Amino acid sequence: MKKVAILQSNYIPWKGYFDLIASVDEFILYDDMQYTRRDWRNRNQIKTPQGVQWLTVPVRVKGRYEQKIRDTEIDGNDWASSHWKSLTQNYSRATHFAEVAKWVEPLYLEERNTHLGGLNRRFIEAICEFLEIDTVIGDSSNYELQEGKTERLASICAQALGTEYVSGPAAKDYVDEAVFRDMGIELTWFDYAGYPHYPQLWGEFAHGVTVLDLLFNCGKDAHRYMRHVGS
Repeated sequence: MKKVAILQSNYIPWKGYFDLIASVDEFILYDDMQYTRRDWRNRNQIKTPQGVQWLTVPVRVKGRYEQKIRDTEIDGNDWASSHWKSLTQNYSRATHFAEVAKWVEPLYLEERNTHLGGLNRRFIEAICEFLEIDTVIGDSSNYELQEGKTERLASICAQALGTEYVSGPAAKDYVDEAVFRDMGIELTWFDYAGYPHYPQLWGEFAHGVTVLDLLFNCGKDAHRYMRHVGS
């Protein structure tokens, strides 16, 4: 038995993204998909005294309406120090800020990425390492891609020797379950509901913010507020 999940890379994703990664044997970054604007690919949210705030990585999109995530170029480097400044200003009081900052700060101030897909993967890998998630992280470019949304996902899963495909619930709107059934692959839906609250700064609790919020506040105890991490 081998569980596989396939999902586009996101910038510093929320905790549910990493819970999904931890629930499978191989997680495949689906960066052959078209880059979508005003989405989670190049931005995420943090908590601040003024409420939830977006951190957005600037990317080159003019005249590139059909570009893939992997081909999307980052526009400049100034954003990195600005993002780290925002994180420092809003999380320096968090209990585990210093512990997490040791490895997060260099990702912003010492590394340079030219493309969004590479940046997202670097952060995802570093966060998985901290959370001790040992799931194999693959890349859709290493597989032969078929036509059709469901057919492509099922084919990638089959090529990865997956016997079970774990999907986020949003895909119910377009996934044809019969395609997986005909290929002998079990299709299961991941449930993001019911996460417990954790100690969080700045007012009303918000589940959908970046996982860095959880890490700064809880450190290595982050797994206590997730379902599959550390299990």
